[in-house]
Amino acid sequence: MKTISSVVEDYIKKKPFLQSALAQGIINLTSLSRIIKPEIEGELGKDIRNGAIVMALKRLSDDLEFRATHRIVKVLKNIGEITVRSSLTDFTFLVSDSILENQTELLNEVNKNKDVFYTSSRGVNELNIVVSNSLDLTIEKLFKGERCTQKAENLSSITVKLPAENVSVPGIYYFIFQRLAWEGIVLYEVISTTNEFTILVNEDQVDIAFKTIKDLKSL
Repeated sequence: MKTISSVVEDYIKKKPFLQSALAQGIINLTSLSRIIKPEIEGELGKDIRNGAIVMALKRLSDDLEFRATHRIVKVLKNIGEITVRSSLTDFTFLVSDSILENQTELLNEVNKNKDVFYTSSRGVNELNIVVSNSLDLTIEKLFKGERCTQKAENLSSITVKLPAENVSVPGIYYFIFQRLAWEGIVLYEVISTTNEFTILVNEDQVDIAFKTIKDLKSL
């Protein structure tokens, strides 16, 4: 049988931003209860008091499941080196039979200059390449026979080193990306390895993105 608590919990779980704000205690529970009351009543099929919804919200905000757990905070406090690179270009190509051969030639060029930035990821249909803009002409030459679906310039990357336990703690990436979203930061790309991730942002947003990530260490 549905209860007020279970319906309120289901409602909050479907709204991650609201869930996190509730967990941090930055929402007026009485005001929130008035807003969600019609939907909760519709789900239960009866009239309910605001006070009952407030009590259900209070229990959720106190529940460990609805706030950043000790394990997540511990990982974020141990974030390692944060590296920023600027003047980058992001290319997106459709996957083709010849694209890996062209990418091999590009890697040969990259190996000649260890100071340039290079990263690449491949999906089912697309190949993404991010490089220092000094390699723009090289890519345009090597990949001239490929179909480029997007080219974004004047980007910066932020690479974050995570502690090894990040792979065993759920919610790490959600927590980080949520904070970035709250600051209105647009992510052009997200590239990750086991213990590192790199985000690509517009150069005019790199300072606030860096500060947002760095501030996670002081939670």
